[in-house]
Amino acid sequence: MSGALAGVTVLDLGRVVAGAYCGMLLADMGATVIKVEAPHLGDDTRGFGPYVDGESAFYTHFNRNKKGITLNLKSKEGCDILCKLVENADILIENFRPGTMERFGVGYNRLHEINPKLVYGSVTGFGSNGPYRDRPGYDIIAQAMSGLISVTGVEDGTPVRAGTSFGDIMGGISLALGVVSAYVYAGKTGKGQFVDVSLTDSLLSALMIVSVYHLNGGVVPKPTGNRYLISAPYDSFHTADDDIVVACGNNKLFRQLTEVMGRPDLRDNPLFAQNETRKDNHLLLKRELEEWLSGMCAERAVDILLQGGIPAGRIQSIDQVVLDAHFSGAREMFPVIKTKKRKFRITANHIKMNETPTEEYQNAPALGEHTLELLSKLAGLNPEDIQALKQKDIV
Repeated sequence: MSGALAGVTVLDLGRVVAGAYCGMLLADMGATVIKVEAPHLGDDTRGFGPYVDGESAFYTHFNRNKKGITLNLKSKEGCDILCKLVENADILIENFRPGTMERFGVGYNRLHEINPKLVYGSVTGFGSNGPYRDRPGYDIIAQAMSGLISVTGVEDGTPVRAGTSFGDIMGGISLALGVVSAYVYAGKTGKGQFVDVSLTDSLLSALMIVSVYHLNGGVVPKPTGNRYLISAPYDSFHTADDDIVVACGNNKLFRQLTEVMGRPDLRDNPLFAQNETRKDNHLLLKRELEEWLSGMCAERAVDILLQGGIPAGRIQSIDQVVLDAHFSGAREMFPVIKTKKRKFRITANHIKMNETPTEEYQNAPALGEHTLELLSKLAGLNPEDIQALKQKDIV
């Protein structure tokens, strides 16, 4: 593939979501990403549904556009082959627990000696140092310990996990940004480096609006449903059929809203005149707004609000999003991957570039599909040697 990262070689030792998502982003951008999996077993997500003709759509989403080899890193021969691959690599990413690669004998220090320009990216639950360093790092653990769960859910209700693996995805995006930045630096200086990303740190960064309240005001935010802490009305509201969201992020928008509603009395009411007072009286304001919305359906309400310059939108389920002409059509967020046997839809890369667009998506590799090709090309092994290693479960 061509792309912004064409010519960049990435060794992707990422597993399941966080590391694999990082590798996916780099592959979508045109890098040659080599997925390294254990012989016979492969990535855990090969066993995750849903399945299309017996193949995991979950695995394909996170590993499209990659090439695939198998390598037993628990063996000396496997680690020696990885070191040969590192000689010709620009970036290596992994999401083992801290210390695992060192136990294999292929930690950052050894690989840096082999290739001083190598960018080594690691994403873990809690980072490479600190008291929690050795704890396992699953997404729900990161959401809980970062504080995300504590502010998610309905007001006065039980805090809940966000509805997707937000920690894993934020960790993967953060690692992608980190390794690409380090790659640019290595190109300028000839010096690679260790990029240390954690799921919890990534979520703490995403929770900045929450933490600023506590760090600078001593407030401990709790779940507020769909309401926003810093402005009002900024929430979900009932209409005659479905719920919608309305986002008045400043006084000007609120004044426009009162004009659309035909309620100048709300604009002039001291309880609602300024954002700070509207926040304090958000329940009163919500009742007024929902009384006005009760006489119209969600679609009509959103149209009226948008025509009046008020940010608003329907709360859509994923089946509605997939059918939405904006996302599915104009933004091309649900393209089709075609293979000889089948085709199925994926979620596209969300980063759009006009000079180096991601125009076509390739299927994820079968387990070890490119082992012979890549070990011959990048590690200098001949087919007979590779076959012998295969019989010994090294590749």
